[in-house]
This record gives sequence, C-alpha cells and structure tokens, in this order.
Amino acid sequence: MPLRNLTRGKFLTQIFSLSQRPLSLCSRTWNECNLGKLNHIAIAVPDLDKATALYKDVLGADVSGKQDLPEHGVTTVFVNLPNAKLELLHPFGENSPISGYLEKNKSGGLHHICIEVEDIAAAVKVLREKGLRTLTDEPKIGAHGKPVIFCHPKDCNGVLLELEEA
Repeated sequence: MPLRNLTRGKFLTQIFSLSQRPLSLCSRTWNECNLGKLNHIAIAVPDLDKATALYKDVLGADVSGKQDLPEHGVTTVFVNLPNAKLELLHPFGENSPISGYLEKNKSGGLHHICIEVEDIAAAVKVLREKGLRTLTDEPKIGAHGKPVIFCHPKDCNGVLLELEEA
C-alpha cells in the first residue's frame, strides 16, 4: 500500500512494523542474510601497549590480552564495552596490512567496523550478486574463531566493512 494512501494511524503502524524487521543486505526477503548487531569497531594503533593502557588504566575498561593473528598480519586487543567491542590492531609480521595504514596515518585511527551476519556464506552470495567486492575470495577465520570477510571500502561508502558470522 503506498504511504500517501495511509491515514496517520496506519502510517505510524506501517513505520513501526518496518522498524521491527531485521535489517538485511538483501531486498528480496527479510531472512536471506540478516545483519545482526555491531560486533566491534577496529582502531589501528602504532603502540599497542600505550593504547591498551589508555582503555584499561585511564578509562577503566575490561581489556583482553594480546592475541597474535599471523594469518591476518595483526596483533589484537579487545576492549569490552556493554554494547560492542573496540578492537585495537597493531601490525604483526612484515606484510601486515596495518603497517601500510599506519604509514599513512601515523597516530593510528579508525580502521574498520564489523557487523554480525547469521550465515556468512549466504551473505557473501548476496554481496556478489549485488556486485560488491570482497578483499578475499573466501571467508577466513577471524579473531573470535568465526568466519569473517571484508568488503571493499570503495563499494561501502569509503568504510572497510567486516562481516562476521554470529
């Protein structure tokens, strides 16, 4: 029903019912590849110990230990917040993608955001059908031990978007 034909009450009911549906990458059905919650915001840091101390010692946050992820070229520390996490990223190894980022951004900065999806394979299928590029052909296992894939920032409004299977 076109919105212009709705009374004020029906319009509000229609808007409310739309807001209760899960967001999706796909417009064909609501269940094809649901986006879930924001998992984390990743921040590239030139000094992991100093960044960890900021969140742990100064701000009093719950902070994980360091985790080396050689297959991704990073060492991570997670800052656990009530509604999401911050992922502090530091280069690991000579071919780390974070090294290049830090060469351009000496102080560090926002690197990517991560959103959960119910089914990574279904999400990747929809991405490809819609012409979005991913940085790898297949998902890899991420820092949480779950499959992840990164979407090309040029296809995502300049944001490096990571999808992680919930």
